[in-house]
Amino acid sequence: GGEGAEVIYALRNESTLARSILTEIGNTGQKTRTYYQKSLPNDPTKDYYYIMRDTGKLQTLIVEYGFLDNPNDAARLQQNWEKYAEAVVKAIANYMQHPYTAPGVGTGITYTVKSGDTLYSIAKRYGITVDELKRINNLTSNTLSIGQILKIKGQEEPEGNIFYTVVKGDTLYSIAKKFNTTVDDIKKKNNLTNNTLSVGQQLIIAGEEVSPVIPPSGNVHIVKLGDTLYSIARKYNVTVDYLKRINNLTSDILSISQKLLISSEDGSSDVNIYTVQKGDSLYSIANKYNTTVDKIKTQNNLTSNDLYIGQQLNIPKGVIDEIISNDLTYTVKSGDTLYSIAKNHNTTVDNLKIANNLTSNILSVGQILTIPNNRSKNEIIYSVKSGDTLWTIAKNFDTTVNKIKRKNNLVSNKLSIEQQLII
Repeated sequence: GGEGAEVIYALRNESTLARSILTEIGNTGQKTRTYYQKSLPNDPTKDYYYIMRDTGKLQTLIVEYGFLDNPNDAARLQQNWEKYAEAVVKAIANYMQHPYTAPGVGTGITYTVKSGDTLYSIAKRYGITVDELKRINNLTSNTLSIGQILKIKGQEEPEGNIFYTVVKGDTLYSIAKKFNTTVDDIKKKNNLTNNTLSVGQQLIIAGEEVSPVIPPSGNVHIVKLGDTLYSIARKYNVTVDYLKRINNLTSDILSISQKLLISSEDGSSDVNIYTVQKGDSLYSIANKYNTTVDKIKTQNNLTSNDLYIGQQLNIPKGVIDEIISNDLTYTVKSGDTLYSIAKNHNTTVDNLKIANNLTSNILSVGQILTIPNNRSKNEIIYSVKSGDTLWTIAKNFDTTVNKIKRKNNLVSNKLSIEQQLII
């Protein structure tokens, strides 16, 4: 509680306007209040001000222009006030998702460096060369820092391309499948010589992504001043993840008058909202709602099976008569071979190589492989947990140990935690 708590909340939350403004002012080289500080100083000589939150109408805003402890800091503040003012304007423009042109750039544009960016990827994005980009920004090396602002000489971002940031579990095959393109096209577009990806890497995708369709009914919310994804989700009894998914949002930032799709055209959400309770697992929840673990993970953008008490999950509505799992991912461990992985997942080495665009049988520990779905209808994929045995699993699924062993090509009764079995 208290004023300090309100202010520090604004700083720690990356999606607030306050944090955005502080970041832009910090990019100018000026000292700013760091978001991890536990409290505000009691020293009244510090020059800072903030606007308190007016619940439902205004967002907390804090801007610190400088530490006026000595003449040098005061002089720097006086000499650079225009630069700081521009930083505030730029932060607000970016927050409201309005185009921003820096003074003196003319018809050109600016680009703010993000995680995974390189001079090559930025130059390619705007159709210029690395040397030209370095020249107009007076760069002497290829090193970039997150938040750095680059001038782009009169170039508009070319249309027809999609820019995708690699997340954990991605492969070139899975990304190509998502955007209806090919692995070769992505490699060619990004000048890649192998299939290795790193989390945060930005890829240029030559394809088309499906945009949300806004129906001409009452299922649309028009964003007003003070709205957040959390407040909107709460109003319509859905989750933030659900809103982001059906509107193809990649961040929590909203702009006034933005239209958000809330539900399907018949006026009802296509999901149930379930709050995780003590003892829950994805498997038990999926079993309760007659759906699959994979569908719940896809619906909620989950990358693991971990849950926490109080977490809200989107549960797909409708009874599922036939259970067919989507493609799986597998992380290579020490001792793994393509043959052993293919055998454990009831597929072939050739299928694995095609799905992951592999040209050899060499694997590296930690490498993530896509396991193609070649299973038939009415099959369930079960992830082994601590304490499981083939007998207890067979009993739970009303089948036999021999059937499970035959289906999974098992030669013994030994199981490992997180091993996936076809039931």
